[in-house]
Formats: sequence, C-alpha cells, structure tokens
Amino acid sequence: MGVWTVRALRAVIVVVVAGLLVVQVLILPTIAADIRDEAPDLSGLRWAVVGILAAGLLAVQVALVCVWRLLTLVRRDTVFSRTAFRDVDVIIGCAAVAALLAFALGFVLAPGEAVAPGIVLMIGIGGVCCAGLALLVVVLRLLLAKAVALDSTATALRAELDEVI
Repeated sequence: MGVWTVRALRAVIVVVVAGLLVVQVLILPTIAADIRDEAPDLSGLRWAVVGILAAGLLAVQVALVCVWRLLTLVRRDTVFSRTAFRDVDVIIGCAAVAALLAFALGFVLAPGEAVAPGIVLMIGIGGVCCAGLALLVVVLRLLLAKAVALDSTATALRAELDEVI
C-alpha cells in the first residue's frame, strides 16, 4: 500500500472521528431533548435510545482506532504478524456489537405508533449489514492467518537457504 493511500485513509479516519465526536456532543443531546419535547409518550425510552446511539458511535470509533493501528503495521511492513490479529478481532467485535445495538434500537422503537414501521425496518437492515460486515472481516481474518503462515514459512525457507549458501 502506498504512502499516499495510507495518508489519505488516515485523513478520512480523522474526519470521521471528528464528525462522530460532533454528533456525540451536539446531536445526541438534541435528540434527547427532541424526544422529550416532541414525543412525550416516548420520554421513558429517551435514555435507552440515546444510550444505544452513543454506544454505537463508540463502537465505530474503536473500530476506526484499530484500522489506524493496522495502517501503522502496513506502513512498517509488519502487517503479516500476530499483532494484527488483536486489532482485527476488535474490529469484528465492534461490528457485532453494532449489529446487536441496531437490533436493540429497533426492538426499543418498535412498540407503539410513535416510530414508523419503515424506520424500524431500516434499522433492522442496518443491523443485518453490520452483521454481514462482521462476517466479511472474519473471512479477511482467515486470509490474514493464511498470509501470516505463508510469510513465516517463507522466512524459515530463506533462513535455510542462507545457511546453505
């Protein structure tokens, strides 16, 4: 991966994390106030909805930090090592948590008529997409495991060849 690609991806990560922080600081309190004022029948669910949204944003931020750490391994040309697995596992966990949070949000919003069924359906589809993302990263983790095994085999073969020469 080129230097400019790594820099561009890091710039995107910085912008996304900054945007998520703005959402956490400015938008989530506004959502809580809107639920209290606009839908008094849902005021009991206000903290559940805001809590689920905040936890989802935190999961995205943690996953982005792990992607940043993986980019550091790419830059150092050590991505095919055992240290990459920890970050990939955390990304899988974040995607799985995001899926569960989406389903929980849909479950919280489904009863009653305050939220349209189409919105609940879209939240459920988002949860399925997050679960699919988790499964995709699991497949990529398996490919990483094979690449690490091949890399260690190649290193051992190079060492043997160096001894022979």
